[in-house]
Amino acid sequence: MEYALDAVDITKKYGDYTALNKVNISVPKGSVFGLLGPNGAGKTSLIRIINQITIPDTGMVKLHGQPLAPHHIADIGYMPEERGLYKSMKVGEQCIYLAQLKGLSKSEAKSRLHYWFNRLDMEGWWNKKLQELSKGMAQKVQFIVTVLHQPSLLIFDEPFSGFDPVNANLIKDEILKLRDDGATIIFSTHRMESVEEMCDHIALIHKSNLVLEGRLNDVKQHFRDRKYAVSLICSNQEESFSRIPDHFQPMKLQLSGLDNTLDFQIRIPESVEVPQALHTLTQLGELTHFSEVIPSVNDIFIQTVDQHG
Repeated sequence: MEYALDAVDITKKYGDYTALNKVNISVPKGSVFGLLGPNGAGKTSLIRIINQITIPDTGMVKLHGQPLAPHHIADIGYMPEERGLYKSMKVGEQCIYLAQLKGLSKSEAKSRLHYWFNRLDMEGWWNKKLQELSKGMAQKVQFIVTVLHQPSLLIFDEPFSGFDPVNANLIKDEILKLRDDGATIIFSTHRMESVEEMCDHIALIHKSNLVLEGRLNDVKQHFRDRKYAVSLICSNQEESFSRIPDHFQPMKLQLSGLDNTLDFQIRIPESVEVPQALHTLTQLGELTHFSEVIPSVNDIFIQTVDQHG
């Protein structure tokens, strides 16, 4: 597998506080990589190191196999959680100025800006000052500034903050299109549903340490725990529920189904085969639903953080 970015044994301290402790991550080329963790875990410290805002105390970062160097700034686009636009400056002028800082000529910047302004329905914003825009509108400007110079690595820190659902979905689609066009995405967020929708790989940092990393499907496979959702049609729900074997650890669910439907979850022990469990359940009523409950990223996040204190 080819990696766009490797962080190798990254340690960063601020006085006596360790922000990152020998953290290693590898971001596959052309992926959406979810960088996750509770507040204060060390994610922002790592992002700042990748952007060469700060340097690690030990370890190194490689971009496309090369040690990170000042010229790599032109190959990275970074959309920080705390946005950094000039409120009193006109949108068009500001975008051109920031694009030129990334190495674009004025004419090339204008051409690309007109494409993006049209694509994101921003015609008419060119001469507006940022302070005249809503938070969501300003977010669109920040997004364009981030991607305009067509970097190979894009880092988005809470990119959907301030967006309504329609525009959040719009930006999500644009991020996925950028990936499909060849960019590599590092995506940091607390919105686990966005991680489910977008990420191919994830890494979880907790208390300065990397505690989980891998392909999202492989991580979910690891956390599978033989839990199943079941629905039964039965004449007497309480009596049927009481007959479920205790070793299935039944837990009743409150779902808005049919009045005579009993909905619950079970965990099938390793000693019991799934067909055997199905046979047991069919003795309790008419089985209308049986499916494995795959752990969500939110469940995995909480369980992993709890395990590591």
